[in-house]
Amino acid sequence: MKRISALIAAGVVLSPAPATSQMHSLAGPVPAWALETRRAAFLDKLDGAPAIIAGARIRDLESEYLQDSDFRQDNQFFYLTGLEVPRAWLLLNVTGPGATTLYLPPRNRSAEAWTGVRLGPGPEATAITGIDDVRSGEDLDRDLRRFADHRGTNGGSGKSVVYLSTGAEDQEARLSRVAPSLTGSLEPAAPLLAELRLVKDSDEVSRLRRAAAITSEAHREAMRLATPGITEYELEAAIEYVFRAEGAERLGFPSIVGSGPNSTVLHYDKSRRRTTDGDLVVVDIGAEWGYYTADVTRTFPVNGRFTDRQRAIYDLVLGAQQAAIDAVRPGVTIGDLTGIARDYIDEHSGDLCGSRSCNRYFIHGLSHWLGMDVHDVGSHESELVPGMVLTIEPGIYLPDEALGVRIEDDVLVTENGFELLTGDLPRDAGEIEALMREAPRWIRPR
Repeated sequence: MKRISALIAAGVVLSPAPATSQMHSLAGPVPAWALETRRAAFLDKLDGAPAIIAGARIRDLESEYLQDSDFRQDNQFFYLTGLEVPRAWLLLNVTGPGATTLYLPPRNRSAEAWTGVRLGPGPEATAITGIDDVRSGEDLDRDLRRFADHRGTNGGSGKSVVYLSTGAEDQEARLSRVAPSLTGSLEPAAPLLAELRLVKDSDEVSRLRRAAAITSEAHREAMRLATPGITEYELEAAIEYVFRAEGAERLGFPSIVGSGPNSTVLHYDKSRRRTTDGDLVVVDIGAEWGYYTADVTRTFPVNGRFTDRQRAIYDLVLGAQQAAIDAVRPGVTIGDLTGIARDYIDEHSGDLCGSRSCNRYFIHGLSHWLGMDVHDVGSHESELVPGMVLTIEPGIYLPDEALGVRIEDDVLVTENGFELLTGDLPRDAGEIEALMREAPRWIRPR
């Protein structure tokens, strides 16, 4: 805030930032204080070593079969800069010890007729990101050569490793062309950034909380709309309409709407089947809000009433989930929670799955981290600490009966336990049946 105030006092007019952090998005920009805190933590992890973090390129609408838009920023770059500028670069400890340097492509007025106005180098970029040293992308190759020459002249003094982000741009090819001496010392930056991204700051939690709220409302509408004979794709369309109507810009992942036999297929995403009376429907969806996604699953009977058999399996899954959720607190691990859920299933299966426990039909992991990726970065061996966000999602799948049940919620670890980010979305079977008796609020049935 001090930097922005100083720029205004100096007479710099800051117009609405073009193509910046979430321009025109209801999620709004990432606060500069959060970006500065993240970069400072990353610099500390680097311990003087240089790092090169590249932004994403624009994808090819003609050849890559896009289903959203031609650009989504690389997660590592967005985490550190909050910018949605294509082909931008961030260098740390490269132009000098402790230096943070941002490179943005110069603005191209004629191209902007096709792409919209884009943020270029200048004081506006500094105000948004908190980075003082913002340079033209035209200077990047020169600065990389200087850095490589300096390292060579000094006999490789200092940190020999160069940390490089991956997945955003063909960075190694560029380094091979302009500074080949650096390519022999490259290491991935992702593990260092994963340690930081695993614990969410307040801005990240706010985004995840809103993503969860939108996703929960989409689940409610799918339940209200469900009736025997409706197609999976109609339910999917209603879900994704609610996403967009509530301001979510993307799906966190392809929506899963699996009815009847498809309820037992974990990642079924075709949405082509017409439902029939007696089907269960597994809906696993996530809205993305400001680059952060929810991941929430509910299972419901398309006719609005669980059979005795369906409810018995459902209640077993729900009990296992609740046992694991109740155990979330700092110091435990995902492995601990998995053991708790599986122990519950062992102890409460009775004869639901024959003479053996239903655990053999729980065929996937209980949890994963949640954040900018639906299966977010970080080691599953890590002990929980406040600020981590994870899913809890047991399931039982009986293909011979076309009966699959999964229940998934998003959980924030707090100082004393947990906050269930999706706690207002019904999980109890009776509450789901009551919700399904409500009239749709967003979609008019045919």
